[in-house]
Amino acid sequence: METERDPVVTLEAWARAIRKTILQMTAEAGHGHPGGSLSAVEILTVLYFHILCIDPVNPNWPDRDRFILSKGHGASAWYATLGLRGFFPAEMFHGFRRLGGALQGHPDRCKVPGVDMSSGSLGQGLSVALGMALAARFQQRSYRVYCLLGDGEIQEGQVWEAAMAAGNYGVDNLIAILDYNRVQLDGFVHDIMPIEPLADKWHAFGWEVIDCSDGHSIPHLLRAFEKAFEVNGRPSIIVAHTVKGKGVSFMENEAAWHGVADASRLTEAIVEVSRP
Repeated sequence: METERDPVVTLEAWARAIRKTILQMTAEAGHGHPGGSLSAVEILTVLYFHILCIDPVNPNWPDRDRFILSKGHGASAWYATLGLRGFFPAEMFHGFRRLGGALQGHPDRCKVPGVDMSSGSLGQGLSVALGMALAARFQQRSYRVYCLLGDGEIQEGQVWEAAMAAGNYGVDNLIAILDYNRVQLDGFVHDIMPIEPLADKWHAFGWEVIDCSDGHSIPHLLRAFEKAFEVNGRPSIIVAHTVKGKGVSFMENEAAWHGVADASRLTEAIVEVSRP
């Protein structure tokens, strides 16, 4: 008797496909931000293939959940996820970062189905996510809003203005996820502008803080989101501990791969992530 496939196994397969697609797009384009895109793969996989209430055929469905990629330089991860989820044909991957192509270096909501906010200037996404969450309350709609932040990004002051307001208004339909890979453009976060004690800061602004010790573990992420769904009266943030360049041995924890796309090395990376 055939049994239903384990959903974790299915999600892990999607994550491998997304990781490979990121590298293929970046190698073909010759530029991009592979490091921070690879660290967000499992987060996006769990959201788009398990959590989000969305319809790829009707991306502007009013009752859909909203997702904002505040760390917009991780666009290749989002594009790979959206394309594989069915929001646009896979042929569009070949236009990544090409003149005239829809898949620009940073997301454009006017050109890419499934993108609810154009992002790229760091620090702005949580403010927009808060506005969307409040709009759902005023319109008496049940959708949730998810916002993916980078750890270097939360050095921006606007993030904390939004955090303060979200805590004040008690928007429990807002869930932030921190891609805590500890590496930003020029080096390690703790060497450039330390952000710890992280949990204490978010608690002080009225947020529920959920620690996900392995942001690349599908089961860990699923449990973290389940905890977030149980929170009432305040926003939640999932602190997902991740690895910059995850899945590619020579990229992991290397700041140099934040925005570098060496075609020959990326070819090696594609071979590495393609192994079973």
